[in-house]
Amino acid sequence: MSTFGGLNTAYLGLTAARQGINLAGQNIANATTEGYTRQRIAQSAIGAPVPTGLTAGAVQAGQGVSVDGIARLGNSFLDAGVRSSAAQAGYASFRSTELQRIEDTLQEPGQHGMSTALQGFWAAWQGVSNQPGEAAPAGVLLQAASALAGKVSAGYQALDSQWTRVRDEAGGTVATVNEAASRVADYNASIRSVLASGGSANELIDARNQAIETISAMAGGTVRSNEDGTADVFIGGNALVSGTSHRELALAGQLTMAGPGTAVQLEWADRPGTPVGFDGGQLAGAISVLAPEAGGTGGAIAEAAAAYNAFAAKLMDDVNGVHRTGQTTAGTRNLDFFTASPNGPVALSLQVVPRAAGEIATGAAGAGTLDGSLADKLAQLGAAADSPDKAWTAVVTRIGIDSRSAQQHEQLANAASISAAGQRSSGASVSLDEENISLLTNQHAYQAAARVMTAVDEALDVLINRTGLVGR
Repeated sequence: MSTFGGLNTAYLGLTAARQGINLAGQNIANATTEGYTRQRIAQSAIGAPVPTGLTAGAVQAGQGVSVDGIARLGNSFLDAGVRSSAAQAGYASFRSTELQRIEDTLQEPGQHGMSTALQGFWAAWQGVSNQPGEAAPAGVLLQAASALAGKVSAGYQALDSQWTRVRDEAGGTVATVNEAASRVADYNASIRSVLASGGSANELIDARNQAIETISAMAGGTVRSNEDGTADVFIGGNALVSGTSHRELALAGQLTMAGPGTAVQLEWADRPGTPVGFDGGQLAGAISVLAPEAGGTGGAIAEAAAAYNAFAAKLMDDVNGVHRTGQTTAGTRNLDFFTASPNGPVALSLQVVPRAAGEIATGAAGAGTLDGSLADKLAQLGAAADSPDKAWTAVVTRIGIDSRSAQQHEQLANAASISAAGQRSSGASVSLDEENISLLTNQHAYQAAARVMTAVDEALDVLINRTGLVGR
């Protein structure tokens, strides 16, 4: 290798060290950037030229260093683990949140709960039994009954509003997934173009991975990497993103909890009626709680509403069944105490029939006007083995168990998601200590390469300008 070759070797060392310094600065600058994956210079040694002619048999040094590229220190297996755990965490978190909201509407135990309203209702009947026909205890009873009926209706309306809100949120989530799928397809096009031209697409890959993780958290999904740098995204085994193109999702089905139409489901926009399979995600959690009532196996919201309705129907039937057998202080018989619209849920339209003390049946049929035995019998309904109180307790217990189970599932899923993210971060995130070491290493390498260039320059100066001057 000629003396001038030493200058090239030193120059290549300077170039490699400079790029190492620049890359360390890039990593340090993005240490807190979400989704950024640290990078490293990929370099290799340039071997010595093959000796020929006069140099045959001579041992020669290598010709410097080659910067082969900038490596992105990500791990596809750890990325897949993060996406999978995020999908499960999204599903579990959504279900847990909505079940806790259902539980909150019960307000149990507490002074505003249904159990307290029932106790006040039965106690008011006891007061009427002691003073049949009197306005004061009758007024207390009518107030307690109206409060109970209003609480039933308010609880059902809260569930209906919750169902509508979740349905709307699911529609917004579908739009977000479609937008993320469009971005992934655009990133694929940019990445393929940059790689084809020999450039570095590391930052574009980071941005694409963030968009894919958004899809995973909301709708699950798996990823397949292609040789040209693009990535395909699949949901339920079908491609959502394929290269530079993508498909869109649509949310179809009923718009209200009791409304007409089929059950809410996720479909392909270009194939209406074809449901999309799920691998987890918030959308799967939303659709699971939006499922129609199916005898205890439907969606959590519809099942809770059905339980409210069954409780309201039992309360009305039990009270009316006894109330019809008695008579008012004026002798009127066969009267209902509660009523509800024949169209629609009982819980939504439960109302109190009597408006005054004279319309309340308090005594047994044929008994005197001061008989309060029927009111006493109604007061004891709350203590019966199959009382409305027991039915309500069963509702609260089931919802509480479901909510607690969902919370435990959420805790486990979140722990798995945090663990997966931590494992990935341990290899992909920026370590400032490591980057400082890299910065110092490349700085010294740059100084050393510059010193080599200076030494070669001085040698050439002696060879060119001072040859033949010795002894003059």
